[in-house]
Amino acid sequence: MIKIGDTVSVLDEPITGNVIAITLLEVTIETEDGFDMVFSIGEVVKIHSGEMIIPSYEEVQENLQEKEIFKKKSKKTIVKPKERSAPPMEVDLHINKLVKSTKGMTNYDMINLQLDVAKRQLDFAINKRIPTVVFIHGVGQGVLKEELNYLFGRYDGLKISEGNYRKYGMGAMEVYIIQNPK
Repeated sequence: MIKIGDTVSVLDEPITGNVIAITLLEVTIETEDGFDMVFSIGEVVKIHSGEMIIPSYEEVQENLQEKEIFKKKSKKTIVKPKERSAPPMEVDLHINKLVKSTKGMTNYDMINLQLDVAKRQLDFAINKRIPTVVFIHGVGQGVLKEELNYLFGRYDGLKISEGNYRKYGMGAMEVYIIQNPK
């Protein structure tokens, strides 16, 4: 049993000192350097004339179990970000998705608007390091598709393929942005 005035040593640290206060669960010691430190009663052992009283095997096991329970409670779960599982960015270039009404617009105006949206969205994806963008152009006569191929051909580090047939039919193209070209 530890009392005020006893000389004690801390189990896991090279600290020795005299007991200056005791509570139900804690012991306050004044170290040889003059600092007051608080430890759990299970973390200190009494010293008689420079020699430690060795605790029994049961006391050591009990203290270790208490320490393990304390360690387990303090750990936080680490949530890892989902890598490469994000769905591709989709850009629908159908003119009715871009404007409320095409009244007063020529075919030239419409295709220029669609190409401007495609260019802006592709630049956004490149800046934000989004790896895949699906451009939905529709089937039609193929004019927008050809213009998109020409636009994307002016960029370095793009790989262009047909979009998923099951999901988009023949009216989409998938653009892979190569992040670190060598």
